[in-house]
Amino acid sequence: MKSVDSVEASKTTYSVLFVISFGHLINDMLQAVVPSVYPVIKDAYGLTFTQVGLITLTYQMTASILQPFVGHYTDKNPMPFSLIIGMTSTLAGLVAVSFASSFYQILAAVSLIGIGSSIFHPESSRVAHLAGGGSKGLAQSIFQVGGNAGSAIGPLLAALIVAPRGQHYIIWFAAFAVLGMIALSFISKWYRNHLGDRGSRGAKASTNPKPALATSRIAWAMLVLIVLIFSKYFYMACMTSYYTFYLIDKFHVTVAQSQIYLFAFLASVAAGTIIGGPVGDRIGRKQVIWLSILGAAPFTLLLPHVSLGLTVVLSVLIGLIISSAFSAILVYATELVPGKVGLIAGLFFGLAFGMGGLGSAVLGKLADATSLEYVFNVCAFLPLIGVFTIFLPPAHTGKATRI
Repeated sequence: MKSVDSVEASKTTYSVLFVISFGHLINDMLQAVVPSVYPVIKDAYGLTFTQVGLITLTYQMTASILQPFVGHYTDKNPMPFSLIIGMTSTLAGLVAVSFASSFYQILAAVSLIGIGSSIFHPESSRVAHLAGGGSKGLAQSIFQVGGNAGSAIGPLLAALIVAPRGQHYIIWFAAFAVLGMIALSFISKWYRNHLGDRGSRGAKASTNPKPALATSRIAWAMLVLIVLIFSKYFYMACMTSYYTFYLIDKFHVTVAQSQIYLFAFLASVAAGTIIGGPVGDRIGRKQVIWLSILGAAPFTLLLPHVSLGLTVVLSVLIGLIISSAFSAILVYATELVPGKVGLIAGLFFGLAFGMGGLGSAVLGKLADATSLEYVFNVCAFLPLIGVFTIFLPPAHTGKATRI
């Protein structure tokens, strides 16, 4: 017979999951605004593709380097109201971007946005983990789909609000940041109360569950996951940072049209994300990782060689397939290293942002030296790295998913 604690721990608190997913939507929507207006900023300041890549690198590095440290600290010292602090930093960065008048001011402004992301993601992932109960994959998918939906909506709103009017209209997005802070205030209170309830039940005794695998096998599995993250997010950097430029350059579409096509890709990413988690709960994380990364390869290899219509269709298929990997990777990693949700979430979100930023900078430099079409031809081979999934050990999904 299950104890009261174990039954309670297995329950999925959907109201909390949907609100934290909404907070993730707001956070990632705001952070998607700057890449969405790259064509506007590039023309206004006469930037090269290398400088565009450096903007992304600056944002992604501040969004990635701090995350594992924040997560490691909050594993030991949970900070429920840090969610609001992170959103405040993002708000400050958006205001700064809207009034920036030079390349270096833009770099400073996107740093604030990146810091906000570093603070937000580890603790919000922990909230999703707690609220997920016994359905960790589903919980991560609900949480992740909010972020992906925000990443898709951001460019669409930027096309409607900023592209026709100019950089200063980015400040309109401040209203969304305030809305996000209101939503996160409710989550912070739930999180604080939940931590208090666990403490009153003596949860402290279970904060150090033992890993199911030997340390060497865990280290090897983590290395493989890092390689897979590299494959996924270098390709995603190609699409999110340069897909609009590619469409404008090759098919002569307008900036507004390119943003709509980017929205279609990012919407498919959101749809794929919601599928990956629950499927992983049923058939296993490793199987989803296999299908997600390697399964996208035929479509990425074909994309640089087709018409505009087929390019859009293939980009949607790629987004749908490749996006299901992250939830599976994150839950797989937390099962390998139980009791370290903040550290694992910070590490893998940090890697995702870091690889994306590094990819944007490297690919921007490559685009300046060659062409965007050449970049897309090279990146088409990245999903083939998914074959390294064969080296992952079977996931152990015992009850070792506690915080």
